[in-house]
Amino acid sequence: MNQESYSPLDNPVWHSLQTVQRYFAQGTENIQRYKSDVLPFMGYDPATFTTLEEIRPWVAPGGESLYIVGELPILPDNWSLQNELVCLQMICEEKPEKEEREGRTIIQLTAADKPAMFELANLVQPGYFMPETPELGTYYGVRVNGKLVAMAGQRMCMAGLTEVSAVVTHPEHTGKGHATALVTEVCRGIFDAGDIPFLHVTKTNARAVAIYEQLGFKVRREISFWKVLIN
Repeated sequence: MNQESYSPLDNPVWHSLQTVQRYFAQGTENIQRYKSDVLPFMGYDPATFTTLEEIRPWVAPGGESLYIVGELPILPDNWSLQNELVCLQMICEEKPEKEEREGRTIIQLTAADKPAMFELANLVQPGYFMPETPELGTYYGVRVNGKLVAMAGQRMCMAGLTEVSAVVTHPEHTGKGHATALVTEVCRGIFDAGDIPFLHVTKTNARAVAIYEQLGFKVRREISFWKVLIN
């Protein structure tokens, strides 16, 4: 893919909800969000939308926090900015080699694993993973003594591009290569489907960035996740 083909990644939520993941979308022709039990993300078309208030009918009556990924438009008076998380957006253009290691079994997670996935993800990275987030793609995990201790999977997806996400390891099981093995598995599946993997990682998370670079990911740009509260 050329650089122009990556331009939808500048507004990934909007382009995902307009294409591959339109079945998860709620909103208008100009502004949309994922269903509340799937993902707390919203996106908009900067060329046509007039105000973020257009999404109001699809916001919980008592108020709700949502993330805008990319450019932050003017917030209405009854909205407030809670946090800006600056991330590196990275792309992998070459399929990583399959890891061969004894003593670790990677399993494909199923609907029966949703409660364990939700618990683990929110222990490590609270606020980004909802009960039905696994419906967005394929997830893999590692169990130790029957307990899910590490996982990774797919989140946003648009034509030709699929995001690697929910790369989490229980604090008691870090440093064992689980994340590297799981991201490799997810990436290989994305390549097999004919897509290019991309991901977002906190800019200051040097350890994670180093792992992704080792797997062939390269930084495309910095991009912010804006957490806004709709009062």
